[in-house]
Amino acid sequence: MDVQQLIDRAEIADAITRYTLAVDEGDFDRLDTVFTADAHIDYTESGGVADVFPVVKAWLAEALPGFSTHRIHMLGQISYEFAQGGDEAAVAAYFHNPMRIPSGPGGRDGERVVEVGGLYRHAFVRTTDGWRSKRLHEQVVWTRGF
Repeated sequence: MDVQQLIDRAEIADAITRYTLAVDEGDFDRLDTVFTADAHIDYTESGGVADVFPVVKAWLAEALPGFSTHRIHMLGQISYEFAQGGDEAAVAAYFHNPMRIPSGPGGRDGERVVEVGGLYRHAFVRTTDGWRSKRLHEQVVWTRGF
């Protein structure tokens, strides 16, 4: 592994962290620094949508605040497989995402915690603005509390 690949790994890890912070904090415009404009994102395994980035970004901004106002991602291992030439990488990042959601009709029974665990499978590409994901598939491995 050379120095450039270490730098590339750090920049990709930063992009994945920006993704989780944007979702957790509801700062969906920050996602523009994570994805290419034509990226394809697939959240169907967790009950979400699959579409191009602008459609999914709008869906996240509409759906997530109504689902949970308390989100936090924890990331684990990250696997990188760089294509020959080094300008594309298949990346898998383990995640654990507990969320507090209203319990009962209208939240009258308080809140409960639901959890999702799995892998974010990205296809990253080097752009003039840095590393960006051109594809994300959220692979759900387990859930609890739903």
